[in-house]
Amino acid sequence: MGRLAPRPLLLALLSLALCRGRVVRVPAGSLVRVVGTELVIPCNVSDYDGPSEQNFDWSFSASGSSFVELASTWEAGFPAPQYRERLQRGDILLRRTANDAVELHIKNVQHSDQGHYKCSTPSTDATVQGNYEDTVQVKVLPDALRVAASPQPPPGPSLREGEPFELRCSASSTSPLHTHLALQWEVRRGPARRSILSLTHEGRFRPGPGYEQRHRGGDVRLDTVGSDGYRLAVSRALSSDQGSYRCIVSEWIGEQGNWQEIQEKAVDVATVVIQPTVLRAAVARNVSVAEGKDLGLACNITTDRTDDVRPEVTWSFSRTPDSTLPGSRVLARLDRDSLVHGSPHVALSHTDARSYHLLVRDVSKENAGYYFCHVALWTPGYNRSWHKVAEAMSAPAAVTVTWLEPDYQVYLNASKVPEFSDDLTELECRIVDVKNPEASVRFTVSWYYRVNRRNDDVVASELLAVMNGDWTVKYGERSKQRAREGDFIFSKEHPDTFNFRIQRTTEEDRGNYYCVVSAWTKQRNSSWVKSKDVFSKPINIFWALEDSVLVVKARQPKPFFAAGNTFEMTCKVSSKNIKSPRYSVLITAEKPVGDLSSPNETKYIISLDQDSVVKLENWTDASRVDGVVLEKVQEDEFRYRMYQTQVSDAGLYRCVVTAWSPVRGSLWREAATSLSNPIEIDFQTSGPIFNASVHSDTPSVVRGDLIKLFCIITVEGAALDPDDMAFDVSWFAVHSFGLDKAPVLLSSLDRKGIVNTAQRDWKSSLSLERVSVLEFLLQVHGSEDQDFGNYYCSVTPWVKSPTGSWQKEAEIQSKPIFITVKMDVLNAFKYPLLIGVGLSTVIGLLSCLIGYCSSHWCCKKEVQETRRERRRLMSMEMD
Repeated sequence: MGRLAPRPLLLALLSLALCRGRVVRVPAGSLVRVVGTELVIPCNVSDYDGPSEQNFDWSFSASGSSFVELASTWEAGFPAPQYRERLQRGDILLRRTANDAVELHIKNVQHSDQGHYKCSTPSTDATVQGNYEDTVQVKVLPDALRVAASPQPPPGPSLREGEPFELRCSASSTSPLHTHLALQWEVRRGPARRSILSLTHEGRFRPGPGYEQRHRGGDVRLDTVGSDGYRLAVSRALSSDQGSYRCIVSEWIGEQGNWQEIQEKAVDVATVVIQPTVLRAAVARNVSVAEGKDLGLACNITTDRTDDVRPEVTWSFSRTPDSTLPGSRVLARLDRDSLVHGSPHVALSHTDARSYHLLVRDVSKENAGYYFCHVALWTPGYNRSWHKVAEAMSAPAAVTVTWLEPDYQVYLNASKVPEFSDDLTELECRIVDVKNPEASVRFTVSWYYRVNRRNDDVVASELLAVMNGDWTVKYGERSKQRAREGDFIFSKEHPDTFNFRIQRTTEEDRGNYYCVVSAWTKQRNSSWVKSKDVFSKPINIFWALEDSVLVVKARQPKPFFAAGNTFEMTCKVSSKNIKSPRYSVLITAEKPVGDLSSPNETKYIISLDQDSVVKLENWTDASRVDGVVLEKVQEDEFRYRMYQTQVSDAGLYRCVVTAWSPVRGSLWREAATSLSNPIEIDFQTSGPIFNASVHSDTPSVVRGDLIKLFCIITVEGAALDPDDMAFDVSWFAVHSFGLDKAPVLLSSLDRKGIVNTAQRDWKSSLSLERVSVLEFLLQVHGSEDQDFGNYYCSVTPWVKSPTGSWQKEAEIQSKPIFITVKMDVLNAFKYPLLIGVGLSTVIGLLSCLIGYCSSHWCCKKEVQETRRERRRLMSMEMD
């Protein structure tokens, strides 16, 4: 453990820590006060950072040599007896402002208080650090300041806004020292006080808040009158100038460039009352004027001002009796310089001293509403400025505009009524019995549609089209698309007639139609306003809906008995409930029942459209392009002919007829379609029966060998001359073990001996030839592995009829035969074996050569060294 420090050393360290050089300060120089005022002397200790309050002692000396105790902050018995009574009354007191600062207050200073005041701080420090006291001199002067209110010139404390007024006060001082006076004018309105204008002790003018502009403009001035008079002059009084005015005078003394306010006095000068200006504006309450005439309104002003005031008159218009709502607009204005601001249709004139007349020329419906007269009175201010002293708004003048409505009737007529769908519909909306016509009135139309209802349900009307006053047409949702397409046409062909045309009337267009004719009146700004609507009586557009009926009957005018003859069929058409029909015809053929070659197949042969244009549909027989003919015999009768018929033409033949109705001139709409009864072609002959089979002597071959396939045709029944038979032969292959893949055409030979061979992706080639009358040979040269599979032939026989024409028989197919292509093992491994033996031989010889060279060249040095060593050993033995 360490030893404790001695007690004196601890006190010294504490004193140094708490007070590191004190400086007591009071105001420098001397203080000057006037008898009866309050003296305040501050005292503070600088460089003090102690935690507790610093104690202060005050002493007084009249001569500055010996001081008498005056007051203390920590010792109650410190003051001298002659000061204790004043301390108890509170005339002398100490007021602490901080831990290191205090103020000495002496109220109602007497001449005996003049002298020296010392502020000191008691200390028990072991050493003196700084200054512990400071002294200030106080001079007490007699009260030599005199302030009084001067008599006020007219017009007195009560005046009107805009009138001038002056306020005066006098201030003087007979102080033995050289002092300066400062003056301030202040107005009090209720609890609030406002500084108007001040004259500082340095002779500078300082306007109060809100009076800067008026002071710069010369409206508020501060002048001196004589040696001790001060005048506040206001050239134009405002309502805010009302209140109680005070004149505040303070006396200042300056020593060594420092100014001190030694006293201040104030005096109430006057109470100014601003009388409000009486201003009223009156106009007529209710006015009625005819459309096209002139509207005149007078604004009469009443005021009690007779001085130089200038009025500003503004006429405004609103749709509502409240002028403060949005939508109010100014019509004309007469400013305070008597300049009129208006428009060509609105005039404002000054008829006499207190009356202002508004003239609105050529009134219309848009001029009906409420008119207001706003008046403001302005008075001239200082330096050519103006000030508004009063304003008033008249009660609204309700103006009603009457006009003669055009009287007319509207008649709706259907000039064209549809009887069927797609017919033309035309409606005429005519204006009749027009009365009170005017040049500034024009007529437009609106078209409406309402659907028919059998019950009494109310159905809303749908707008089709509306024409505005500027002749622009707007379409409704129902008619917008069809109007763009030209199906709905709205027009005006005469001044009193409007037309509505439906080029193609549909079932949805059935219903009631009516028109509304609107009268529009031209306004002064060249715009148009709707003034009247007249409705026409509705017209019902309706026709009975009946199903379209189309009947087609086919017949065979000539008997048909054998192949090679001409087949003829006529189709008779009858229709009902179809407007102006035209017919298109399509001839179809179906295989007869029991024919399994093409079951359920309908073949389109030839067609003829409604414009009589013939077209071959699926007729593929190139040798009989001109063998079928379809022609129009009458408007409702058509004839079909097929020349040189074949056995393959057997089947059921029908006419498919479609009725077309005209739409929009050159366009057509399908109305109905019907199918005729069938006419059958059946050849009752006992011809030969053909069969086909496939044979091959080499069903299994080695790759590269020749594959031969024979297609053998056999004939049963009636014997035929070889020259009367011909065949179309086609070979097909399915390259799989089953028949699950699609067959591939290999080669074909027609009855004229022309061979067509398909392209192949491998090296083998094909050849097809006729070996005999009933045998056809297909050869595959250089067969490949891909050539395996099922092969079959398809044969179409042709037989010459007694008439010399060739008849095509039904196509027949043979049963498939499976061909296998094997691989030649010896030939397959011959070349690989030869190549392997050759490479093995070359590699062995090369290995022997490398071994020989290595042994000969690389091991030669070692052998020689061994020989030398032996010679040495031999020589040693000899020694």
